[in-house]
Amino acid sequence: MAPEKTDFLVIANRLPVDRRIGDDGEVSWRTSPGGLVTALEPVMKLQGGAWIGWHGAADEDLPEFEHDGLRLVPVPLTELEVEEYYEGFSNGTLWPLYHDVVVTPEYHREWWDAYVTVNRRFAEKAASLAAQGAVVWVQDYQLQLVPQMLRELRPDLLIGFFLHIPFPPTELFQQLPWRRQILEGLLGADLVGFQMPGGAQNFARLVRQRVGHRTVRDTVFLPDGRKVLARAYPISIDARGFEQLSRTPEVIARAQEIRDSLGNPRHVLIGIDRLDYTKGLPQRLRAFGELVRDGVIDVDEAVFVQVATPSRERVHQYRLLRDDINRLVGRINGDMGRIGQQPIQYLHASFPREEMAAMYRAADVMVVTPLRDGMNLVAKEYIATRWDDRGALVLSEFAGAAGELRQAFQVNPHDINGMKQALLEAMQAPPVDLRKRMRALRKQVMENDIERWATTFLAELAEARDTGPADGDD
Repeated sequence: MAPEKTDFLVIANRLPVDRRIGDDGEVSWRTSPGGLVTALEPVMKLQGGAWIGWHGAADEDLPEFEHDGLRLVPVPLTELEVEEYYEGFSNGTLWPLYHDVVVTPEYHREWWDAYVTVNRRFAEKAASLAAQGAVVWVQDYQLQLVPQMLRELRPDLLIGFFLHIPFPPTELFQQLPWRRQILEGLLGADLVGFQMPGGAQNFARLVRQRVGHRTVRDTVFLPDGRKVLARAYPISIDARGFEQLSRTPEVIARAQEIRDSLGNPRHVLIGIDRLDYTKGLPQRLRAFGELVRDGVIDVDEAVFVQVATPSRERVHQYRLLRDDINRLVGRINGDMGRIGQQPIQYLHASFPREEMAAMYRAADVMVVTPLRDGMNLVAKEYIATRWDDRGALVLSEFAGAAGELRQAFQVNPHDINGMKQALLEAMQAPPVDLRKRMRALRKQVMENDIERWATTFLAELAEARDTGPADGDD
């Protein structure tokens, strides 16, 4: 039987669920943690339609299914494709390249071949499910060839693409042996969205230089008469949903339990990140450790809780980082901890949304200090839970969110002394100053929520084919 056609499709590398197998062997699905799912889940529930993605297990072909009101369509990957397309090209080539080469990208032709093969499979699946003239929204760096492939299969479709990670400067992107193919893949979309204006500008500049198309401000003119828009859409969260969750009696009680279990120190600092080399975990832990070592912070008065959600455990760079963090935490706690009191509480685990909300509520200072980040929704989630206008946010200048959250204590995460100073300022700032900052931060986050982000993107996608040329050249 032919699959039911749909007017709205989201295509992402992963489905928004993780499989759980109970003690009795029964299979169930749980909504995944992470920024992409957090951002798109409410959009999907509002729009309906279907979500196409890999379900997380290799060499297994599953039929489509429904979870929590979402129609989910799995795309299978072989073990070799997981190794070469996902761990290889997506996370060994593109991820470090797009994050300012924090580690050196690797360029392997077999990885690229697998990337092309898997992108084509996603495009073919979407082409088979999309109704005539449907809206298809392709997500993120793993699927940058899908827009062009889908355009060739289904020219009737309205195709949007959104990049959730940074788009690199032209000097870095030009390292990529397949730079033209990636650019042409993205040009299959009617609208290409980026987190920051700089990303959209870098893309347009590269299209001029490497593909040779004319651009006028945010518009690319293709030889066939089609136009492609490249614009910035800073992503956000379901701010009201997160606030409501944080106000529930269960979360409030759990937040107090967390503080009690930490010994009710004067200051609870928290970091919640995927375990990734772009997140700046060693730098922030070292900064806090030095404050304790130098006696500036008393171990009885302040504790740092660092949650590091397991990530890409099979990738070599991530295993090295996990071991480095374990050693660093062990050394700091061993040198400066006391019986019953350690300066750093380190949790290498993932937690459901309710527990995350309780952690946000328990924290006096949220520390978000990536070396490079597309946006960082954790910072916005923390702000959404601070309905009493208390708390402080220490935020990296190199997170996309820094452009919006200007009242945070902003830092250069490479500057350990500067980070130490920012942590102290956040802990010692007068309550009236903290409330003023938090009110401004909350106004930004509550007004610019995920619904506004999605509505704006989809509205401008609908208008994209009718966009005329702007006046004057770039």
